Amino acid sequence: MSNENTYFRVLHQSLDASLKIQLDQLTTPFNLEQTLTCGQVFRWRRLGGWWYGVVDENVVKIRQNNGELQFHTFPGGMDADFLKNYFRLSDDLPHIQSQINRDEHIGKAIQRFAGLRIIRQQPWECLISYICATFKNIPAIKGMILNLSKRFGTEIAFDRYRFHTFPKPRDLANADIEHIRKCRLGFRAERVLKTSRIICHEESDLESLEETDYEYARNELLSLPGVGQKVADCILLFSLDKLEAFPVDVWLKRVILESYSGCFERSFIERIRDKKSLTPQEYREISRFGQRYFGRHAGYAQEYLFAYARSMMHLSV
Repeated sequence: MSNENTYFRVLHQSLDASLKIQLDQLTTPFNLEQTLTCGQVFRWRRLGGWWYGVVDENVVKIRQNNGELQFHTFPGGMDADFLKNYFRLSDDLPHIQSQINRDEHIGKAIQRFAGLRIIRQQPWECLISYICATFKNIPAIKGMILNLSKRFGTEIAFDRYRFHTFPKPRDLANADIEHIRKCRLGFRAERVLKTSRIICHEESDLESLEETDYEYARNELLSLPGVGQKVADCILLFSLDKLEAFPVDVWLKRVILESYSGCFERSFIERIRDKKSLTPQEYREISRFGQRYFGRHAGYAQEYLFAYARSMMHLSV
């Protein structure tokens, strides 16, 4: 028997006993699939009945059976508390839903995606991921991030699959621009390189923005190459605990036009209706509306409305 086959045999033997997290779906509703497929993260895939993702240098293998989460991590070091934090299982979701459930539109979205939670991502990876996300759909974003990880990350072999860690700031900061371009980032390559150099060489501490208020953190992110208003709000919401952030993309613009147009001046709605992109002022007006209307958990409302709008589009085709 070869060393490789021996490695996989021993590895599978070590995975016979899963680690588990028990959840009461009445008090702690959670739907793993909804959470991983709603467009907020890009490095998870379903293989053989399990979900696999790379989080903080580890491969996480996880599946859900009603209120039970079974998981393994490799090489190891992640426990149940880490995943509870990652999936924000301490968020009082029933309370949050009751606070944002202000009309029939958001009510339908909450009912459809009642177990969807916002994931607490690592800020550096979230930053680069959403710079790559500019003007791209989810499959294309996943492809760019996978290419970056294959070229600049570290390979991990697990369950006969090969995964890659996300590159560290120094890996991208010291890279040749042509090597980054080969990851098919297009015009985003220069932005990724410049931002990586700022984070690495100026020792910018992204994590520290979690301790600041929303406006300060937002302005700091907007100073980075490739970070516009939507990208900043996504980073704030998905990695820096700013649950009041309300990112606006083409899906949210559609939701506003179809379900919340009465909350705006008619002239504003007519002005944005046929535009492909919003001006900074138009973006800010919609985002601030979301924050005022839904309150301090506006980001959850945004994610439910986003997921619901995409699901309705898929049902109609």
